[in-house]
Amino acid sequence: MDIYFPSAFPMCRGITGLSNNCLERAKRLKACVGGFLQRQDLNSLCKYRKPRLTLEECLIWKQSFEKILSSKHGLYAFRAFLVSEFSEENIAFYMACEDYKSTKSPAKMPSKAKRIYEEFIGSEAPREVNIDYETRDITQANLKSPMASCFDMAQYRIYILMEKDCYPRFLRSAAYRNLVKQLTVKSAKAKSKKAIVARPPIEDEEPK
Repeated sequence: MDIYFPSAFPMCRGITGLSNNCLERAKRLKACVGGFLQRQDLNSLCKYRKPRLTLEECLIWKQSFEKILSSKHGLYAFRAFLVSEFSEENIAFYMACEDYKSTKSPAKMPSKAKRIYEEFIGSEAPREVNIDYETRDITQANLKSPMASCFDMAQYRIYILMEKDCYPRFLRSAAYRNLVKQLTVKSAKAKSKKAIVARPPIEDEEPK
């Protein structure tokens, strides 16, 4: 489930202009909606997505940020977490860059690069990512002759931001801890059921 908010949404921009009362209400709304989104999306990993997520795979996500990005379920869970925090543009930009680098036709690169820049980097970008001015200027200059490496610097900045900030918060989140707890219970029940099935039948003693 992807939910996007326009650039004018007060929780994302211009928050310093809100009164203290409005600010507190906005924070509470963010917490309530964010928690709901996390629970709904992460619960669906256990119930609906196939192949089903296992406890082993879920625990592997703790090893490194790269592990979670390379996992289909991990990427889904991490993206759901970012949606709940209203910062989904970071992973969306990262994945858009990955898709851009896999473009086989050089003729398609200029239009794809322009779309990515306008959506995530430009001054009026509806899903603007947080990068420094130097990176923004270099990326803009790269658009004059788009190559596969056009967004490398900007993508690296966002990768580090997610790795150092978003990823640790995801691992500490109640949603992730609850997911591990659910999968632990399911795994224990499955092992118990297998043990019962594998147990040899008890033979009746022959009368003496």
